[in-house]
Amino acid sequence: MKFFTSQITYFISNKKSKTNIQRLVQFLVILFVMIGLYGVLFHVIMEMEGQKHSWMTGFYWTLVTMSTLGFGDITFTSDLGRFFSMIVLGSGIVVLLIMLPFTFIEFFYAPWMEAQSRARAPRQLPDTFEDHVIITSFDPITKTLIEKLKQYQKQYVLLVSELQRALDLYDEGYVVMLGDADNPETYTKMQIHKAAMVVANGSDMFNTNVAHTVRGFSKEVKIVATANSHDSVDILKLAGADHVLHMGNLLGRALSRRTLGQDARVHTIGRLGDIIIAEATAHDTPLVGKTLRESELRERLGINIVGIWERGSFQGSHPDTEIHDHSVLMMAGSIEQLRRYDELFGIYGVSDEPVIIIGGGRVGRAAAFHLKRRNIRFKIIDKNPERIKNEHNFILGDANDLNTLKKAGIDTAHSVIVSTNQDDINIYLTIYCRHLRPDIHIVARSTLERNVNSLHRAGADFVMSYASMGANAIYNIYEENDIIMIAEGLNVFSLKTPQKLVGKTLVEANIRYQTGCNVVAYSCDGKQVINPKPNEVIPENSDLILIGETEAEQNFIKEYVEG
Repeated sequence: MKFFTSQITYFISNKKSKTNIQRLVQFLVILFVMIGLYGVLFHVIMEMEGQKHSWMTGFYWTLVTMSTLGFGDITFTSDLGRFFSMIVLGSGIVVLLIMLPFTFIEFFYAPWMEAQSRARAPRQLPDTFEDHVIITSFDPITKTLIEKLKQYQKQYVLLVSELQRALDLYDEGYVVMLGDADNPETYTKMQIHKAAMVVANGSDMFNTNVAHTVRGFSKEVKIVATANSHDSVDILKLAGADHVLHMGNLLGRALSRRTLGQDARVHTIGRLGDIIIAEATAHDTPLVGKTLRESELRERLGINIVGIWERGSFQGSHPDTEIHDHSVLMMAGSIEQLRRYDELFGIYGVSDEPVIIIGGGRVGRAAAFHLKRRNIRFKIIDKNPERIKNEHNFILGDANDLNTLKKAGIDTAHSVIVSTNQDDINIYLTIYCRHLRPDIHIVARSTLERNVNSLHRAGADFVMSYASMGANAIYNIYEENDIIMIAEGLNVFSLKTPQKLVGKTLVEANIRYQTGCNVVAYSCDGKQVINPKPNEVIPENSDLILIGETEAEQNFIKEYVEG
């Protein structure tokens, strides 16, 4: 009923619709005048022929003749009458069969359908919207962000400037509003004074305009903008953006973190308070061939092994899980605990060979920058001469050429980063590198989430999604919380302890069995307890820090938060 009312409201209030209705009414008046005139002339000619009929019969004959039905039950006998019938028939064909349908469609049906469409893509949000996220463009990042907002039951609205595009997105299940992102009035209609955050994720100039416009309405609302260029970061902040995410640098840093380095030392992936999430390769260490129980890492060092990567597949930390030569240990612990691990195992697997980076674009150069900060050597392969900075670190050539890869050191390199912005090329190069070096460590970039599994099947050890990386970063800002993206589909996240778990021990709660998530720490009264003991009680007013795959995270929310 509300949807129908909104259609009527738009249809009546629209100026063009009013004009069209007036024209339709004028046409109908002319039609009725014609029918009335023909009815009168019918009686006149019939009386001249000596026939008597009622007025109703005259109008009946006129409509039957004009509509070309021609029942033949009432006919003229004179030539004048037949000539009159021809005029009525001809005008009926033109007016009723040609002009009336087109006039009805043009002046009534089409505007009514437009009103239905616009009701599906409204130009104003209801007053009930509050604490919502306003998204000004639709791309792989915001698509993933919307899925995360839905997962946590947060309100959002997607601003679209083109009606057909808005309708398509509405039909796909998205909450949309029709409007121009550079029009100040649009944000008033989007309840900007009640919004929690605005996400500007178009071009740098578009985002600058959005930030400047929104900031003129509200000084409190968070504005998050993405930037394609380093030079745009400061400009976007001057325009009013609170947070500017340089996606190339963000993804490049994540790819560099997935590169295990040149020895078995741990390297940090993320940090939540005092807890460090890190990884270390088991290659050439005494841990190879042992189970997690036999390694005694928790007993000796206090480190919690939360999982093991096996060529892109994440396995939980079951005590009987065996550590292989190509295994990558995912661990959680304090700085001191991880330092003790380095003292024992950091001397193994030493290699001075450079990391190969395929693709010298923004992401590839950012990955090289962060590798350099870790004192890790690298070689960048790119076929664009303009991207070649020096002969020492850059190689001009095509990565699908064997000679180019050999020049970069594919025969001895311990890691390769595939960082082009085309997923099909990345899949091709991943398969090629895995064929050339079955033992090499491959980190690949995915622009679209749907290609993540394809890259894993192609042989990538880790895949970092452009969409998920950006969505997680934006959601962290929205919640003022930390979600560390370990790899595509695996996150470390923090949640307020659900009431169902308060007062229970980890053994009693059995969270890992129930949901697939692993508790790595909890914080209470400003103190963080890392790797709590299984028989330790989870206190009230605490926050849990968990690690789990996307499905496990959803299971935890469904089991303890929503339930």
